[in-house]
Amino acid sequence: MKTVAPRSDGVLVGSQIVGGPGDRQAHRRLATAVWAGMTVEDLSMADLSYAPPFSPVWDPVVFAAGLADKDLQRGRPETAPGRTAPRP
Repeated sequence: MKTVAPRSDGVLVGSQIVGGPGDRQAHRRLATAVWAGMTVEDLSMADLSYAPPFSPVWDPVVFAAGLADKDLQRGRPETAPGRTAPRP
């Protein structure tokens, strides 16, 4: 999973996910965040639903947004290569 946000304002402008059929929900969450104009900081603090039998404790979308937010705060490039969220 990769997120793209400009350093100037941190608004999520795109994302990329490589995965299987179970990753559809992540696509939907990211598309909603882009459509809503959320920043990666907003998304990293989102309280997404959690059901232990079906999802990990740390949602990959929220985790990836947190990584992107930290990268932007540290002045790293908007699309920090190699910084991806782990698969659940």
